[in-house]
Amino acid sequence: MKPAFIFPGQASQFVGMGKDLYDAYDSARRLFNIANDLMELDLKTICFEGPEEELKQTYITQPAIYVHSVAVFEILKEKGFSPAAAAGHSLGEYSALTAAGALSFEDGLKIVKERGRLMFKAGKEQPGTMAAIIGLAPEQVEEICTAVAEIGIVQPANFNSPGQIAISGETAAVQEAIVKAKEAGAKKAVELVVSGAFHSPLMQTAQDGLKTVLDTVEIQNPQIPVYSNVEAAPVQDAAKIRQLLVQQLTKPVLWQTIVENMIADGYQPFYEIGPGKVLKGLQKRINRQFLCSAIGTTETIENLGETI
Repeated sequence: MKPAFIFPGQASQFVGMGKDLYDAYDSARRLFNIANDLMELDLKTICFEGPEEELKQTYITQPAIYVHSVAVFEILKEKGFSPAAAAGHSLGEYSALTAAGALSFEDGLKIVKERGRLMFKAGKEQPGTMAAIIGLAPEQVEEICTAVAEIGIVQPANFNSPGQIAISGETAAVQEAIVKAKEAGAKKAVELVVSGAFHSPLMQTAQDGLKTVLDTVEIQNPQIPVYSNVEAAPVQDAAKIRQLLVQQLTKPVLWQTIVENMIADGYQPFYEIGPGKVLKGLQKRINRQFLCSAIGTTETIENLGETI
């Protein structure tokens, strides 16, 4: 058994997230309290009570998911359950690196706090959008993005699972790509409600700012392989991790390939560590033989013996 821990990114948040963990575990209380101090706002109350509109803001969402995910990981570690490898979807890569010992919780949160702020700011300064394209092959989506490039910047942003790809870029170009995707036979092509064109060149200013923040933080060689979003391959070199985290903001998330590579490298079973079940759903589409258990509540933690 070589368990793989995978950590969710944005869109996994929900009002009430982490409250049961906070009430039940000392380690979760400690992390949420540290987060409140480092964030200089009442992140805890926003997670537990909302309002939802505030929790959905990128600069709140990212720290909230990171704290929740690391809290679950710490509880599992206390129970003697640890991964042989890790990966995270976009923001989740920071949770994975923290779980692997490459980042301290505090340094991870410092970066994530700034990452969320920079991405939100870039979304205001360089407005753009994203869209989900369902039912087309990666090559078809690439061709569509190339075909509308004269209208504006647009590129694949997330290769999530077979037939599920997100694109990102300037609004007019994304909207034209939606039209062309439907013409090409996509089952669904719909604009997403997001605050910016994530994982596209429109995040360049955020990438520049993130590099400055990353340069102030100590990164260790991780104790286990962490599969990067940019290359979908395991990395255990701190200097390379630093470079890949910078690149991640403007490069596509190669999630499907990450999961396929982890399976090929012998990792199983898979556990989604953090709020929600987004990655569990993607896993079912990527490879039904290697399903994923979502661990993010006190109930799922206490029932963990049944899922191992």
